[in-house]
Amino acid sequence: MQWRNLPPLSALRAFSAFAETRNVVAAGEALGVSHAAISQQLRALEGHLDVALLDRSGRSLALTIAGERLAGALRIGFAGMIEVVEEITGQHETRPLHISTTPTFAASWLMPRLPTFREAYPEIDLMIDPSPLVVALEGSGIDVAIRYGAGSWPGVEAEILLQSPMVVVAAPSLVGEKPFEDLKDLSNFPWLEEFCTSEATNWFRRFGVPRAKLGMMQVPGNLMLDGARDGQGVVVTVREFVARDIAAGRLRELHVEERSNDGYHIVTRPGVQRKWAKAFTSWLRREAAAANAVSPARS
Repeated sequence: MQWRNLPPLSALRAFSAFAETRNVVAAGEALGVSHAAISQQLRALEGHLDVALLDRSGRSLALTIAGERLAGALRIGFAGMIEVVEEITGQHETRPLHISTTPTFAASWLMPRLPTFREAYPEIDLMIDPSPLVVALEGSGIDVAIRYGAGSWPGVEAEILLQSPMVVVAAPSLVGEKPFEDLKDLSNFPWLEEFCTSEATNWFRRFGVPRAKLGMMQVPGNLMLDGARDGQGVVVTVREFVARDIAAGRLRELHVEERSNDGYHIVTRPGVQRKWAKAFTSWLRREAAAANAVSPARS
């Protein structure tokens, strides 16, 4: 490795702090230095690399394309270093348990059940990171991810947690009671979709989205099902999340994908997991088993 070509670590730390906060004052507070020191380090880094990392043309500083690339590399690099330091010093056992999951799963399944975990393990601090993006576990500090799919992600260990097909649902107040034999017939209604990628991504790829004459609205996952219940649009989601709504008549099941083997998986990095991660995954299995035992029958 060409160590001589690397910029000073202090400059890289300052740049990484700015990239994280997008503000020189906040970056200074994060590192315990003045904003002037951050600005000086940023200019020194650009001078060392002879590359423009910051766009100064606007009212506030922004990262250039090169700056974004460096910020991404530093984010992974520093996270990996912190993780190793915590591991070799024993601090990794006491840092918060970092959980990555989709917003829909977090809002519909995980959050309602978390009080039982908190009661059983009050000493464990949790960080729930709801994101529709598939986040890499290596070097990210994430202990456990919960992902929807077939479970064939490379470089990780995946264990099925919850299997449930995708369904198309809508409130009776929106679509009425008539049967829909063809998904294209639903193009006369507005649709709601989770912003960015989500559990429904593969479904949309296979079936396509009917050209909604009244428009497609993208919303965060935790708002999508509330919008469906209120009659604001047709939704593609995991049946487990709306089974009670279907049974109670709040939502109609308009289409179900019977052949899918996809489901939610507990995803971890290979190797020995720290004890808090083991406690959390064991709790997930118990909750999933209990949910399957009392799941309402399909009507």
